[in-house]
Amino acid sequence: MQVCLLSPTCLIPTEEVDPDRVAELHAQILCAGCWTVPITAEKDALCVMDGHHRLTVAHRLQLPLVPVILLDYSAVRVESWRPGQTITPACILAMARSGRKFPCKTTRHIFNQSLPNCNLRLESLRLLAPTERSVAHVERARS
Repeated sequence: MQVCLLSPTCLIPTEEVDPDRVAELHAQILCAGCWTVPITAEKDALCVMDGHHRLTVAHRLQLPLVPVILLDYSAVRVESWRPGQTITPACILAMARSGRKFPCKTTRHIFNQSLPNCNLRLESLRLLAPTERSVAHVERARS
């Protein structure tokens, strides 16, 4: 499983975000000066699985690239954070195609294996030029 760099404009959000959480995360990322947790997205549709708040921060920072892990729903279990609501990969993909979004914290993606982190300086992300799809791979950050 590799971390790739994609333009945030390629990624399709499927959930609304909490503005307070976006502000908090924005401040944390700026203070650290680096991006440490990749966004996860479905490999074909490019809809965001986990990382809607990070994607919003990337847009606010006008980053041309963000670290992304591309996955298939065969390796991900989906649940709802909301009691009594059933969420399936088909529901999420339909929402992505529709251009609408679920309310914040509706979908919960549970990954079959641990996901790699990264440690990319914001300045590096700003200097790289994006292409249409995956443009560069970064190695797994070592703790």
